[in-house]
Amino acid sequence: MSVTVTACVSGADRPGVQRPDTPPTYQNPAPSQPVSAKNMRKNPDPALVREISELWRKFPGKTGIAVKRIDGEWEIGHRIDEYFPQQSVSKLWVATTLLDKIDQGRASLSDPIRIGKEDLTVFHQPMAVEVEREGAVVKSVYTLLEKALASSDNTANDALLRHAGGPDAVRRFISKNSLGKIRFGPGERLLQSGIAGMEWKQNLSYRRTFYAARAKIPVEQRRKSLNAYLANPIDGASPLAIVRALDKLARGELLSDNSTRLLQSILKRTRSGPNRLKAGVPGGWEFLHKTGTGQVLGSVSTGYNDIGIMTAPDGTRYAVVVMLGDTTASIPERMRLMQAVTRAVGRYHRS
Repeated sequence: MSVTVTACVSGADRPGVQRPDTPPTYQNPAPSQPVSAKNMRKNPDPALVREISELWRKFPGKTGIAVKRIDGEWEIGHRIDEYFPQQSVSKLWVATTLLDKIDQGRASLSDPIRIGKEDLTVFHQPMAVEVEREGAVVKSVYTLLEKALASSDNTANDALLRHAGGPDAVRRFISKNSLGKIRFGPGERLLQSGIAGMEWKQNLSYRRTFYAARAKIPVEQRRKSLNAYLANPIDGASPLAIVRALDKLARGELLSDNSTRLLQSILKRTRSGPNRLKAGVPGGWEFLHKTGTGQVLGSVSTGYNDIGIMTAPDGTRYAVVVMLGDTTASIPERMRLMQAVTRAVGRYHRS
């Protein structure tokens, strides 16, 4: 199979520093090559390659972009083989691991899972209000999948992780399916406390206790811990590995037909990040996605991600990944970059 891969590494990695003016070199068809359905399946439109390159070059910080035509033979991008923090993108691997366990008959969507105060996590966990009020709640696997993926609830995700068999079960699933450069961390609590340079204690999960404790950590200690994480993210993944994993998911190569349809239906209802990749998807197209958002220190934001699958009206599918390892760009600027990527994919789509 002929595959076009553009993997260019910029020397301007520091937040706030733009790429050099000289554009990277590409492996792509000559602009004069006639555009045909066969060519578009085998090779990306040169104009798309140029536009993605320009978006990547101008954006400050460490940025990874990958696009793969699922119903074709090409993939393009920049820094596509480097590790980027996944943050909540990794919830997708928890879900696929548990659904695989269900496919094997070792679990069920109706399995009840108890969640008490001792199971609460940090940051975004809408479930915490109910748990604190009731003392403990019992939810089905299906309900928790909806909460973890569509609402990106960290406590729901950690409950699913326990039911799936823990971090090692997720790592085995990734290895079994040859998903490549995708790591899985220790779970939300240890991951986030480690990034902040803190030791996890369960009382940190109560309301804003984590924030208050983190604020007491010396800035230099926090910066040292954050930089160590960014240099070698324990939950890291490469944009290329993720678009190829999305390709396998879309083709039904990871899960049963029923589990694949269920997972995709939930991801279509994702409520986080409506102004990231989703906002650039053309009208009439379908889109499913999972976002991720890391910690902020000073002017630097980390792990700001969105990954998804775009489906054109004619059924052609594209896996799209944008990962911002670290950046000083504002939230609107980050959103505009992501929107520009999906908008470009739609603009240069040919059947």
